[in-house]
Amino acid sequence: MLTIAALIPARYASTRLPSKLVQDLGGKTVIQRTFLSTVKTGIFDQVWVVTDHHDIKEQIESLGGKVFVSKKDHASGSDRIAEALEYVDADLIVNVQGDEPFQDEKSLKDLVSVFRDPRVDVASLKTRMAVEEAGNPNAVKVVTDLWGDALIFSRSVIPFNREGKAEVTYWKHIGVYAYRKNILQEFTGLPKSELESVEMLEQLRLLENGYRIRMVETVYQPIAIDTQEDLEKARRSVVE
Repeated sequence: MLTIAALIPARYASTRLPSKLVQDLGGKTVIQRTFLSTVKTGIFDQVWVVTDHHDIKEQIESLGGKVFVSKKDHASGSDRIAEALEYVDADLIVNVQGDEPFQDEKSLKDLVSVFRDPRVDVASLKTRMAVEEAGNPNAVKVVTDLWGDALIFSRSVIPFNREGKAEVTYWKHIGVYAYRKNILQEFTGLPKSELESVEMLEQLRLLENGYRIRMVETVYQPIAIDTQEDLEKARRSVVE
């Protein structure tokens, strides 16, 4: 049986909502909510928070959680959690976004289940999206092959509906990733790729280097906290 660890990258600095991970969310901070909801799924053999700040470290340790203190100058969450891998004994690593405080058990179970297929290197989530949202560059689109593996990710509208057909399915990428441990180590050692630099999407580095990303469908729409409005929405969603 595969052993599974969840690693939650938790960078203290943030642009649109300063120190968002330590904002109050119904009596606990955002990062505490993320940690607790990840543990509550019951899926993981280990749950770690990987952070660059002592406040976050203390908040997670107060809950009895595992913490790894990383460097501050990582380019991405994947790079941050990769620094902790030598201390994590697991076959699969799930990168749980620190600013998504409400994790969905079914989606995560479905995500890790695809690794029964030995051809799968990496897996991530996708959900159907409305045509109106497809034009938003902040909503990352994905197109897959017949086996469900990603062909391309883009901030542009893909596929392009050239003939104006009545029905086109657009898929939105949800940025939760699961990796075989050795693949994550390989990935973060690769140089930034051209497509990644153009689109500012790190998953394109994987595709350009020949890795498979199996996309798993979900109906779950996570609340990601980037702004004060997002935080207020999350506060209305807290259920003890």
